[in-house]
Amino acid sequence: MLTHPLLADKVAIVTGASSGIGAAAARLFAASGAAVVISARRDDRLDAVAHAIRQEGGRVVPVAGDVRDPDLADRLVCTATDVFGGLDIALNNAGDIGTNAAVPDLSLSDWTAALDVNLTGSFLGARAQIPAMLARGGGSLIFTSTFVGHSVGMPGMGAYAAAKAGLIGLSRVIAAEFGSRGLRSNCLLPGGVDTEAGRAFATTPEIVAFVEQLHAVKRMAAAEEIARAALFLASEASSFVTGSAMLVDGGVTITRT
Repeated sequence: MLTHPLLADKVAIVTGASSGIGAAAARLFAASGAAVVISARRDDRLDAVAHAIRQEGGRVVPVAGDVRDPDLADRLVCTATDVFGGLDIALNNAGDIGTNAAVPDLSLSDWTAALDVNLTGSFLGARAQIPAMLARGGGSLIFTSTFVGHSVGMPGMGAYAAAKAGLIGLSRVIAAEFGSRGLRSNCLLPGGVDTEAGRAFATTPEIVAFVEQLHAVKRMAAAEEIARAALFLASEASSFVTGSAMLVDGGVTITRT
């Protein structure tokens, strides 16, 4: 039994925190002792998550904005340092599945939109977060990637898969650049997750059943299950883990039945 919260005295940023994995992780990080700065585009949903964290006794500041805006990344780091004294953890989680189309049918604008949200948004976040973490002697950067394009090619998801796969490369370079200075960088690769975004893709009972069947466990994850994996990467429990693409996929990679 833990006698000391896993994230006691830590400060974390979580993007895409208005629902799904981001909201679950923000609540879990706060419950584990961290002060959290949360961000998403939908300010009403973000405020609801902040209210829930406060009701549970947590410390939180919501900052609404779009991860494609470089100014947001700076504002989040400034909020973490000004309000809570520094930055130790960042979960760059904001993402968007984008347009579902075969590669020849993807417009350049659809391709660019997927990369802007899923890859460039996380780059902008990391670029602002790394100096603040180094000022504290290191920290933990986490990027939410996916099994799509890594272990499974899903038709119609070329732009999304390319952007999320790019996060793995970005994360590994950061791990190599700053590992000697106490900064770890890892990717989470969830399988199918029963969230609002996941349900936007799995729109019929038949599609839901198909997605569930892809997993060895024959179900999709709850957002809280992915959040627990993020907590592992955020905490000192993973102190020797960096440059990892950590599958939390319910066995999608190994399933052939």
